[in-house]
Amino acid sequence: MITTAIPAQQLRLSVAPMMDWTDSHCRVFHRLLSPNARLYSEMVHANAVIHGDRARLLAMDPIEHPVALQLGGSEPELLAQAARIGAEAGFDEINLNCGCPSDRVQAGRFGACLMREPALVAQSVAAMIAACDVPVTVKCRLGVDDDHEYARFRAFVDAIADAGCRMFVVHARNAWLKGLSPKENREVPPLRYDWAYRLKAERPDLQIVVNGGIAGAEEATSHLAHADGAMLGRAAYHDPYLLHRLDVAWFGGELRSRAELLRALRPYVESQLERGVFLKHITRHLLGLFGGERGGRAFRQILSEGAHRPGADWSLVERAIDVTESFSTPHAASAA
Repeated sequence: MITTAIPAQQLRLSVAPMMDWTDSHCRVFHRLLSPNARLYSEMVHANAVIHGDRARLLAMDPIEHPVALQLGGSEPELLAQAARIGAEAGFDEINLNCGCPSDRVQAGRFGACLMREPALVAQSVAAMIAACDVPVTVKCRLGVDDDHEYARFRAFVDAIADAGCRMFVVHARNAWLKGLSPKENREVPPLRYDWAYRLKAERPDLQIVVNGGIAGAEEATSHLAHADGAMLGRAAYHDPYLLHRLDVAWFGGELRSRAELLRALRPYVESQLERGVFLKHITRHLLGLFGGERGGRAFRQILSEGAHRPGADWSLVERAIDVTESFSTPHAASAA
């Protein structure tokens, strides 16, 4: 069985799954910035999906589509059950994590260490495809530790492709499972985008999205000449306006101001406040919107200091916008 293909346009721009960051509040904000980006949940372990608080773990607003659920795990039956639950919850794609290098992941025999077990990943992917009717995809590294043979990386992909997977997100660096923290694993191992490019050239029927170290619009655009898409991680989170600029450049539309985009979030924020959500859980994702702009520091400060206080509501966000906009408004000259 072969999983359903994802429309090519939906792969051009995507936002990486990021633990503690890409929750539903973050994804709603990113969707307002980029109507065309493909969004991903934080990684959720299959066991948590099956036995945990699904209302929280699988929280999703209809505006988020297309949105993928990323699963962690290494037991085919459990992954299949979790994939079915995720698809029934409305996710448009189920993505298997084969790239996370944290100690917790290694102890649980999933994430990046699965790159040493292609047969198990293939078995898991086949079970997931059989269990749900949405595309099943894989996010992986180039290898782990001292794996420096392209042929080994391609063999891993081929094994998973033979199980029916058609789309791979390639974080184009190795995962070092010993001696580096997860943060260092995102920065220290050298990037080798050429491996992802070569994979696409040699396996043109597969959909290949490049991830890892993409820091700006020009760099993101350059990957489109060699792969099906570019997936941004921390750059999109810390400079979310980058998503809007890329969406306009790649898909068309009118460039909107940061303030206009943020004010479009007001109905969502107020609906969440009515449900008892604290403002701070939403505004933590907004802090980078005015990064690099005059007044950006004041914007962050107002939200950081005020959002946790009891009764904090949209008026705080409006005050932060007003203060920020005041920096770009010429002060009236003294008449005297």
